[in-house]
Amino acid sequence: MTFAPGSKSVARLTLPALALCLLTGVTMHFAGATSQRKADFAGSQSCVTCHREATEAWKDSHHAWAWRAPTEDNVLGDFGDTTFLHDGLETRFSKQGDRFLVETEGPSGETEQYEVHSTVGVTPLQQYLLETAPGQLQSFDVAWDSEKRQWYHLYPDQELAAKDGFHWTGPYKNWNARCADCHATGYVKNYDPRSKSYKSYQSEIGVTCEACHGPAEAHVTWAKDPGSYTAAAWQGVDAQGLTFNFQPENAQIEIELCAACHARRSQLTDRSPLAGTPFDDSYRLALLREGLYFADGQIQDEVYVAGSFLQSKMYDRGVRCTNCHEPHSGQLKAQGDAICTQCHNPMGNPDFPTLPKAQYESAEHHFHDVNSEAAQCTSCHMPERFYMVVDGRRDHSFRVPRPDLSEKLGTPNACRSCHQEKSNDWAAREIESRYPDGRIGTPHFGKDLAAARAGHSLAPLKLLRLALDRDEPAIVRATALDLMRTADTSGVGGLNADAITDLLSDASPLIRGSAARLQAAVDPDRRARRLVPLLEDPRRSVRIAAAQSLVGVDRHLIPQKKLPALHAALREYQASLAATADFPETQMNLAALASRTGHQQAAISALKTALEMDSQLLEAWQSLGALQNTMGQSAQAEETFLRATEELPEAGGLHTLLGLLYAERGDFERASRSLEQAALLQPEDARVHYNLSLSLQRDGHQDAAETAMRRATALAPEDPDILYAFAALLSDGGQPAEAREILKQLLELYPNHPKARDFLNNIPATRP
Repeated sequence: MTFAPGSKSVARLTLPALALCLLTGVTMHFAGATSQRKADFAGSQSCVTCHREATEAWKDSHHAWAWRAPTEDNVLGDFGDTTFLHDGLETRFSKQGDRFLVETEGPSGETEQYEVHSTVGVTPLQQYLLETAPGQLQSFDVAWDSEKRQWYHLYPDQELAAKDGFHWTGPYKNWNARCADCHATGYVKNYDPRSKSYKSYQSEIGVTCEACHGPAEAHVTWAKDPGSYTAAAWQGVDAQGLTFNFQPENAQIEIELCAACHARRSQLTDRSPLAGTPFDDSYRLALLREGLYFADGQIQDEVYVAGSFLQSKMYDRGVRCTNCHEPHSGQLKAQGDAICTQCHNPMGNPDFPTLPKAQYESAEHHFHDVNSEAAQCTSCHMPERFYMVVDGRRDHSFRVPRPDLSEKLGTPNACRSCHQEKSNDWAAREIESRYPDGRIGTPHFGKDLAAARAGHSLAPLKLLRLALDRDEPAIVRATALDLMRTADTSGVGGLNADAITDLLSDASPLIRGSAARLQAAVDPDRRARRLVPLLEDPRRSVRIAAAQSLVGVDRHLIPQKKLPALHAALREYQASLAATADFPETQMNLAALASRTGHQQAAISALKTALEMDSQLLEAWQSLGALQNTMGQSAQAEETFLRATEELPEAGGLHTLLGLLYAERGDFERASRSLEQAALLQPEDARVHYNLSLSLQRDGHQDAAETAMRRATALAPEDPDILYAFAALLSDGGQPAEAREILKQLLELYPNHPKARDFLNNIPATRP
């Protein structure tokens, strides 16, 4: 009989990492010297003289307001010695001369005064950045509602203590790491892991001309004196000195430029990419992950547009951002339904010849009063969700409402957002009656993603079919590949990796990268043969994915002539980790790889660094204690778990791990106390009650052990370990008849159980 942690008790670290040295600094090696000059940023003021119309449109845009100095004109909030109370904590906003001040709870929990460093945004809210250490900017949680003209808290339902990682002074609200690269032009984070400090810099704060058009020094030189300008004297510029040009025939270039900021993604470098850099050279797009997107792909958390748009038919047909949005002002090119009917109309649009020509702006199409809000295209096809309390964001997948999916998957739909008193089934029937040849009841990838999220046994097979379906959007197929690594409950990971080898050469970097990560399930020889070509992939994200999966593969399996490519990809992988070394998540990833490659002390170091950043990081506590115990450091593991239970007293999994530690030592009295606490905190976790029962039995408390095991059996009536243990407990307790009945149940469920039949045959039919 063995103790076993519950399914929720052990951290699962699925993201690999490379640097075994914890990335105290990475030196990047660039190409050799050249006689050509590299164009630098010239500043937005250098653009005004020639581009007055564009400047005029831009100057009051959200891009221009993305990050500003705290001047009288730029600060919108009320700093007239006003106070704001939230969760018992008072924040005071005041002004001294030209300095705007905030008095609030600091990182120690004590009240401190900060000067506003800069402002962020204009409508519907404005935030303020405070400097908590030299060069370190934090995004303050009390914001100004620009429309209601009042202070409010961005997270009104959360109680965030000073030590919480999500407190405004914590790592998840750090401006340098999490936000600045999208709110500045030419931003470089410049974080030093050794001193844990920032010396960030940028060409300009705010999203200015050069953020989208590239460094303009050469272009300005050309504009001032075209006759003396020589393109050959500059690196990577054209005849007019431009480093980047939009291409009318290539929508993807524009979309990737916008997606660099308008996407949920992880960074591969520590700086804003230059305009024109392919998206997958700087970022890895977040896929349709649980918590970010609903199973059918609708937006759930704040995902910033791009991941939704990539699911749409519009994207597939070549629609680009500027078809709808004026690029300099950021405003829609037309108001109301007119933005949609520029294409969706009886005449169509010659730029998009596959679009059906029809009258969409009609009650015969939308079945609502033509003058009502419900009749607007966006109400049904771009449902809105609110983030930061007041900031409405519309879903850019432009989907048809599917209340039939809502009924099965628990997803939202546009119909019920208005008709809240009605059912999903009602909405589905209404749509089907109006559109009998519509999409109600038709297959949808959401069903397969939902099955995988729920851990259904057939999910890997469904995901495989989805990944191979070239009619589905690339982001959906890449998500299926990604889930195949974590949703495999059938032991077919290697078979799936074999089945998708063609996808390693897919046109989409998203799919190639996800397929490369899946190859970690196959033996080293096949893995090397399949992934070596990707070490020279044109996209950095794919090269890094290949390097991740090749970690631990013997170098003799790599062709000699490909070793330079391997080393280059590994350096890119290392640099990508260095770029986010100030993220607790990255330190967790470092720990995962260090442990996986046998560098246990390095793993411990990384986990401790993660906990220094966020002492509330449950997975880090769990992993640290478990690793220490595995290394034979039982006393240190006990200390870790005890400290963890002080930091997170409501985390039942920590009490479980502590109880299992005591049980391993044979200290069943303390094991039982810890497991009893775990059972109180996790009353629905069958494994907790199972472990508690075993401990109580070993400690001589037969009746209490039986009570705990009955609870475990009630919660997991088909768990073979629990049923077998229950039978053993009953047999030892002098209840052979009931023990026999439990074993019969076990054999009905698992006829080939290795021990149950022998046990049954050796139990007397009655009490001796």
